[in-house]
Amino acid sequence: MTTRKTLAAGIGALVLALLASGQALAQEKIRLAQNLAPISGLVIIAKQKGLFDKHGLNVEVSNFTTGRQALETVLGGGADIATTAEAPITAAALARQKIALLARMEYSDDKTLVSKASGVNSPADLKGKRLGYTAGTGSEIYTLTLLKKAGLTKNDVTLVNLRPQDMVSALGTGSIDAYNTWEPHIANGRKALGTNVKEIDTRGVYAETFNLVVQESYAASHPKTITSFLKATLEAEHWLKANREEAITLIAGATGMKKEDLAEIWNDYVFELVLDERVLSTLNNHAQWRIETGNAPPNATLPDFTKVIHSAPLKQIAPDRVRLSGL
Repeated sequence: MTTRKTLAAGIGALVLALLASGQALAQEKIRLAQNLAPISGLVIIAKQKGLFDKHGLNVEVSNFTTGRQALETVLGGGADIATTAEAPITAAALARQKIALLARMEYSDDKTLVSKASGVNSPADLKGKRLGYTAGTGSEIYTLTLLKKAGLTKNDVTLVNLRPQDMVSALGTGSIDAYNTWEPHIANGRKALGTNVKEIDTRGVYAETFNLVVQESYAASHPKTITSFLKATLEAEHWLKANREEAITLIAGATGMKKEDLAEIWNDYVFELVLDERVLSTLNNHAQWRIETGNAPPNATLPDFTKVIHSAPLKQIAPDRVRLSGL
């Protein structure tokens, strides 16, 4: 009897192992180029909580410090899907790259951190100062929009192109007087430099969106994979909103932040998997800015972003999340 039970248990274990193996083999591989920051929070959670696995995906993640690098990796064939802001998207569209925007998953304001020694108390005080920014990203658009609203031009300041992670040290050593970027690099600067720096009020100047983008050809050839990816990301959004403290802990750990630092700026992030008027208007306004300021190829015209936005997968899984007429 004992032998029979042992044999049955062994067969059962073998069957379970074979089933597990079959499930593993059935998983679809997808390469994600991710800006490793809280703005990628939804896909970070989907990966960490096993939601991609749940939906049959084996997601291989490569991390970058900007969305521009992530999208360039996708365009170069090194990844399948990118998390990226609108700046790299409009640059690609104006260069006639065949891309497909699947959804926005977050938006938040860019900010300005200044050295107290610089005497900068408002955007107008940036005149004559050395200003750090990151070319080709939302940081550049924010910088020039901020200057314009302050009655300044780029000729009124010295622009210093820096990676976001290099801005804190540059401000600390006095190489620049201020820097413009997204979180958590503002919070990191405040923590590292303490009473030597302060944030000036630039609320409402520029809200950067963060999106999921693939090549058009990938969207056409992998519709089921994309649908599964969006299902997992949408589930991650629901989980994030239902588990605030755990979400902060998880994302802080993944991005190398202290939990208390992320908690301090958590409400700055608006997480939602959606295609809405903000997506379209941001792309149109951003592309128009590129054309008007010469940040576009010669003779470039405003792209039709309704053709860049690929709404079918999101509409299939959550039609209420597609809030653009005609899409």
